[in-house]
Amino acid sequence: MSTTLAPAELHARSADDTLVVDVRGPGEYAAGHVPGAVNVPAEHLDALLPDLRDAAQRRRLVVVCAAGVRSAAACATLAEAGIDAVGLAGGTQAWTAEGLPVDTAAHEGRTVWAMDRQVRFAAGSLVLLGLALGRRAPKGRLVAAGVASGLVYSGLSNTCGMAAVLGRLPFNRPRPGALDVARAELRA
Repeated sequence: MSTTLAPAELHARSADDTLVVDVRGPGEYAAGHVPGAVNVPAEHLDALLPDLRDAAQRRRLVVVCAAGVRSAAACATLAEAGIDAVGLAGGTQAWTAEGLPVDTAAHEGRTVWAMDRQVRFAAGSLVLLGLALGRRAPKGRLVAAGVASGLVYSGLSNTCGMAAVLGRLPFNRPRPGALDVARAELRA
């Protein structure tokens, strides 16, 4: 059995027999998600395992993230708990690249940037800060060098420490009661 589903395959499936679980943070989810997806941030997956297990008995679970890395990790966590799930190959990036529809939602009354955009903004700002500091104190350039090294490591490892840090900011965290909403959607 395949561990991933292509975007076109997911798009062709019925919502009656498929449940899409988006494991990105609320800000990323609000910026654009597969229509009908339930937002269960990866760090809260364990709290909803019983509900996910029940949902998996009624429908096929398809786990989605931005590019497929977090959804693969989430599928492994679910498999360890005895829950059958597949990932969306290429995540929402592949979904949108194929021109498939996405839903967006204002997060707490405002539009939130996608995580990759937040990372680009933060990294660029830190590089500029390091270069500006370096004009007065040459060691200030170490800030820019540190960010550059982190970006190289991120590219090589396909992980992103800056995204992990940004994900902990208030606008990227679930609002109170969000897990109760997800739990209700899983039980529907």
